[in-house]
Amino acid sequence: MEQLTAFQGDEMLHMDLMGGQVRVMLCETTQMVQTACDIHESTPVCTAAMGRLMTATAMLGVMMKGDRESVSVTIKGDGPMGTLVCVADHGDVRVCADNTQVELPEREDGKLDVGGAVGHNGRMSVVKDLGMKEPYIGQCELVSGELGIDFANYFTVSEQQPSLVSLGVLVQGDKVIKAGGLLLQPLPGCEEKTIEQLELRSPMFAEISRELNAAPKEELAEGWFRGMDLRLLDRTPLRYHCTCSRERMEKALLAIGQKDLQSIIDDDHGAELGCHFCRKTYFFTTEQLKALIGGAAHV
Repeated sequence: MEQLTAFQGDEMLHMDLMGGQVRVMLCETTQMVQTACDIHESTPVCTAAMGRLMTATAMLGVMMKGDRESVSVTIKGDGPMGTLVCVADHGDVRVCADNTQVELPEREDGKLDVGGAVGHNGRMSVVKDLGMKEPYIGQCELVSGELGIDFANYFTVSEQQPSLVSLGVLVQGDKVIKAGGLLLQPLPGCEEKTIEQLELRSPMFAEISRELNAAPKEELAEGWFRGMDLRLLDRTPLRYHCTCSRERMEKALLAIGQKDLQSIIDDDHGAELGCHFCRKTYFFTTEQLKALIGGAAHV
C-alpha cells in the first residue's frame, strides 16, 4: 500500500483490508477529549468515560453518508455519572454527562474504573438522523460500562455487524495525554482466514491509547496490518464543536408553548438557558420574551 502520511491533530482514518473484506476505522481524538475535559472540568475517570464515548460516536458520525446526517448516542447506566449523551456528524462531536465530578479508586489492574463511573447495568441508545421523517433507533443493554465492549455489542446486536472495538484515553489529572480508538468490521464475503489473522493480532491494539502515545496512528496501522493489503479510503478531521446558538434557544423557548412562556415572564421576569454541551449561557429579558410571544402570534 502507499505509505500513510502522518497528520498532527485529531483525525479519522477510514481504511479497508484484503480488498474490502474488512472495514477499519482508526482515529486520534486527544484534542477534542481535552476540550471536553476543559469545558466540563471533569475528573480523570469522567474524562476517560466521555472520551471513549466521543471516540466511538465519532466513528458512527464519519460513517454517515450525508452532510446533514447526525448520530446521537445516549448511555443510561446505574453508575454515579448518570446519563451521558454524545452527538456527532461528519467530524464534529460534542458530549455531556449528568455528573462529571465522580471520583473512584483505580481498578486492581491500575486502570481508571470507567465501568464503575458509567455503571455496569443500563442501556445504550443510538439515534441516527438520516434526514428522513423517522430516525433510525437502535438499543441494547450495557455489557460492562467500559464502553468498548458495549459498542462492539451494539454493532453486533442492533446492526447485525460483528465488530472489534478498542477505545482508550490516557489521562493524568486534567491533562489528556492521548486518546483514540480502532474499529474493525468483517464485511460480507470476508474469509475465515482473514478473521483468524485479526484475532491473532488483536492483542497488539488492545491498549490503544498507550499505542498511540508511542507512535503515530499511520505507523501503527502499517505495523498492525502488515501483509493484509491495507488501503486508505478517506481521512476526516475531527473536532469538538457545539452547534448551540441564541436562535436555537429561542426555538426551545417557543416550543414550551405561549402559556408556559407567559408564566416565565410573570413569575421569573426573564429566562436563563444553558447549553449542556459547551456550558454557554443565554439570557432573555422580559421584553425579549414578550417579543418572542408577539412574533409567534404573527406566524
